[in-house]
Amino acid sequence: MVRKFTFGRPFPTDAVVKTYPAQEGTLPYFTNTEESLVLTLEKGAPVYGLGEQVRGINKRGWIYTSNCTDNPHHTETTRSLYGAHNFLIIGGASPFGIFIDYPGTLTFDIGYTRSDTLRITPEDWNLDIYLIETEDHLPASIVHTFRQMIGRSYIPPKWAFGYGQSRWGYKDEADFREVAETYAENGFPLDAIYMDIDYMERYKDFTVSRERFPDFPGLVNDLKEQGVHLVPIIDAGVKMEEGYPVYEEGVEKGYFCKEEDGTPFVGAVWPGKAHFPDMLNPEARRWFGLHYKFLLDQGIEGFWNDMNEPAIFYSEKRLNKVFDEVAELKGQNLDLEKNDRFLGLVNTLANHPEDYRSFYHEPGNGMDRVRHDKVHNLYGYNMTRAAGEAFEELEPDKRILMFSRASYIGMHRYGGIWQGDNMAWWSHLLMNIKMMPSLNMCGFLYTGADLGGFGGDTTEDLVLRWLQFGIFTPLMRNHSAMGTREQELYRFSNMESAKKILELRYCLLPYLYSEYMKAALHDEMLFRPLAFDYPQDTQAVQVEDQLLLGESLMLAPVYQPNAEGRYVYLPEDMLLITTTGPEDIRLKLMTAGHHYVPVAENELIFFLRKGHLLPLAAPAKNTAAVDDTRLQVIVWPGTEASYTLYSDDGVSKDYENPANLSDIQLSSDGRITYTGALERNLTLWN
Repeated sequence: MVRKFTFGRPFPTDAVVKTYPAQEGTLPYFTNTEESLVLTLEKGAPVYGLGEQVRGINKRGWIYTSNCTDNPHHTETTRSLYGAHNFLIIGGASPFGIFIDYPGTLTFDIGYTRSDTLRITPEDWNLDIYLIETEDHLPASIVHTFRQMIGRSYIPPKWAFGYGQSRWGYKDEADFREVAETYAENGFPLDAIYMDIDYMERYKDFTVSRERFPDFPGLVNDLKEQGVHLVPIIDAGVKMEEGYPVYEEGVEKGYFCKEEDGTPFVGAVWPGKAHFPDMLNPEARRWFGLHYKFLLDQGIEGFWNDMNEPAIFYSEKRLNKVFDEVAELKGQNLDLEKNDRFLGLVNTLANHPEDYRSFYHEPGNGMDRVRHDKVHNLYGYNMTRAAGEAFEELEPDKRILMFSRASYIGMHRYGGIWQGDNMAWWSHLLMNIKMMPSLNMCGFLYTGADLGGFGGDTTEDLVLRWLQFGIFTPLMRNHSAMGTREQELYRFSNMESAKKILELRYCLLPYLYSEYMKAALHDEMLFRPLAFDYPQDTQAVQVEDQLLLGESLMLAPVYQPNAEGRYVYLPEDMLLITTTGPEDIRLKLMTAGHHYVPVAENELIFFLRKGHLLPLAAPAKNTAAVDDTRLQVIVWPGTEASYTLYSDDGVSKDYENPANLSDIQLSSDGRITYTGALERNLTLWN
């Protein structure tokens, strides 16, 4: 079912956890030219995968490049985003999967140059290719097999499924207390407040500003007593500063990436000039990971890793080169050609390919040093791996929240991702929707986008519509950039509508958490395209703005401004659920086919599948207060249904304990039968 083909001398990425012997002979399906792998695509056959990428669920018609890139203003013409996820499902009469385990730049031309041709082009031919075939040739089975190859998806603590508020611009203790207090005063549930770079002392990793946070452990504890977790950011670049222990230790032990001559590479990010830990060196990785202890010891239980593509504002040597070339233009008339040259010098300082080709990693274990651009896509993965492995050592019996910006397949075992720095654009809400199943295919279950948009000034209707989708995503975080409109939910005139939708998230948590855990433990997808569950339905493959969530639900979010409804395709009869919040849930039986469904601005809709049920808890102020022992159950009237509920303490790692599972059975006459270790009070919703 899985065949491995090795070309050249691949760099070991540790993306695949199972061992497969390399096959002899030629790679099936593809023609191998000197530059590319080439495959003729069947007419109309979809191509799925690539995880974090632009455009649709079906990837046909564009060129995509795996090259972890900091690009917050991405549009549909963008080719690279923050992650590199080289997994595809090639549709047709006999679909199959392909994973190219290659950490350098890899280009996928999926019907762009020629509409019937897939062309995969690596920068060099040192790679492993895995072909994945299943007996039933179903995309869902191919994904399941791939997920078993790459290992179990990361499992966060249960509190990480609550709502989180974030903004680049919260600067001191008073800001964080104000956010927590104002959310509480207005009756909004809240589980986390995220700390961006301003909490640090001059942007130095593993420091806290004593001036702005005179009693940081006290703040952490005070908020935790209110049910609110502080989640600080950690950046990839380590500030160059005498007397800063992380910098001095890294230099002394040779743990930073190096220039060709062996001196530490100097790049600039938020703290100015910085060195970058060699995350591919196991000793350096452990050294960096153990520094998280500084914040764990002060009560912190979650982190987010950023700037780890790695993003580089400029390198010292390239900046000097640009200054020299710009000086040549001083006093000249900058005509079109010279102006273009000037802008080309200044505007391309950040993240320049020349810089990524200029420093090296020393991976140890007898391996030769490797130039960074050859393994660029592994950096963010291994930064998060550093944290994940350290947590296993420092907190072996406790789940710690961890998610990252940059990633490669394999990182999904150590943390989730947020979908990068997006914009307050309706198109980015739609991109968020379409990206969810593609990321799930690649093992990234704990994920979500910045609700309301990170960059630019958002609008109240965009925040509300994004919130209506965001209540279903595992990572649910409202995050915005300094200088943009403030978008905490209590700042809007339609505050009550936002609050009711947010309350619904906590009602849904027993189902959302249960489905997440089952997907993680069984190597399945949480979010799926309709075509995966309805493979014989020719219409389902065309639908990209509706998603299946877990076993019971189909989502149909509104993602356009001023819309008062939307068209929905039902592949089978379903139960329409229309709601403005926990106290207003309306049910309507809908037949299979095409429908226009009204959806007011303060409403959201979703659908329950026949033969399934939806358990709902009462509203709660945070995840700790959600009572999953008293549940109401929504079911298709007059039908039999069953559901396996997963519930645990949300902190420990006793995932396989049978006591975590309980079974709910509903007979056609409305009787509920329950079996499980934990006593539960279950009633039919009406």
